Amino acid sequence: MSDDEIAGRLQAIRARIDAAVAVAGRDRANVDLLAVTKFHPASSVVAALLAGQRLFGENRVQEAETKFPLLRERWPDLRLHLIGGLQTNKALAACRVADVIETLDRPSLSDAIARAGDRLGILPDLFVQVNTGDEPQKAGIPREQASAFIAECRERFGAKVRGLMCIPPENEDPRPHFRWLAALAGEHGLATLSMGMSGDFEAAIAEGATLVRVGSAIFGPRPRTGTGDADTVP
Repeated sequence: MSDDEIAGRLQAIRARIDAAVAVAGRDRANVDLLAVTKFHPASSVVAALLAGQRLFGENRVQEAETKFPLLRERWPDLRLHLIGGLQTNKALAACRVADVIETLDRPSLSDAIARAGDRLGILPDLFVQVNTGDEPQKAGIPREQASAFIAECRERFGAKVRGLMCIPPENEDPRPHFRWLAALAGEHGLATLSMGMSGDFEAAIAEGATLVRVGSAIFGPRPRTGTGDADTVP
């Protein structure tokens, strides 16, 4: 896909976000777009950067490491979120490369991230991923364990726990899942809600999303498939 096509698609998505925010009666400044670049080449990321995009999401640590360190040299204000299910043995690399890890979802990963933070002397911001559909094939802390786990993570990591993330079941109305996650975030005083993807981000905005994850609607179909850390990809 050409640079102009990516820029045009970005503009179209931003316009749709503007419209959804207006319908919801919300402040546009409170909704950000995360451009998901899984399997897309660094040249596509550059095209988005040239079009003004600064927030990006990657699913796999290894792929993030190959794309983004060099891009940061030219665009130091870009921010990278890891949005794929994270293996504990990749926690150190994830903490090195990412500004935000959106998929903190179990005690063993919390332990691994804490060790990585101690070793590096820094931590990325963290979102707790909740499996709102309790789907066995998906990452995310189960619903009934979510509140206690969030409290444990906030006690351990403090203000580094910024928000919550979810990926609703594909064949269900996502709105009840978004609404439930928003209520849970409110209970814990968390302001950031990463929810909504290419097919449902308007519904997510209506239910309080502050960050929507859009990939194919910006960059087109992924050029290849492969295995990675993620169970489901925005």
